[in-house]
Amino acid sequence: MRSVKLLLTTNVANLGIVGDVVSVKPGYARNYLIPSGIATKPTPGNVQRLAEKRKQVEQEMRQHHANLEALLERLQDCEITIMRNANEQGVLFGGVSQHDIAQTLQGEGYAVDDRAVRIGEQIKRLDSYEIPIELESDLKVDIKLWVISDKPVDELEDESQVEAEVDQSAAQSQPQSAETEQ
Repeated sequence: MRSVKLLLTTNVANLGIVGDVVSVKPGYARNYLIPSGIATKPTPGNVQRLAEKRKQVEQEMRQHHANLEALLERLQDCEITIMRNANEQGVLFGGVSQHDIAQTLQGEGYAVDDRAVRIGEQIKRLDSYEIPIELESDLKVDIKLWVISDKPVDELEDESQVEAEVDQSAAQSQPQSAETEQ
């Protein structure tokens, strides 16, 4: 497989940072990287020209990583609670998504992006959960999430009793209507 070596002039996710010499497919280089000004030919003059910018980017990346490590320390024993409407069996009307969790964390002062919250699919039941937060590939922590009902427990019990009574009266009224038809 052929590849072309290019010098990156800006950071590219999953490829490299400023000043990296990377190998890419010719079509990617010709159609996107070079016309967009993201990469150039790796001549000694270009490498030297980008050396100072690379040092600056590396410093910014170290600072960003240090900020994420501090956030990780603060998240270590974090517990959050989300209230949702649910039926008496504990099944939510709707669900709790990674966006909901990230918003709750942001509301409590944690700068967590939606993509950092790693749940497979929406949470659909009242319960407690261990939610993985992945700030970067090497910065991971689990937080405790409590999904609770927005109704008091006695109100849920009252609803289940009323529903049971309605079901019982409906079951009793059906045989009587069958007898009157005969």
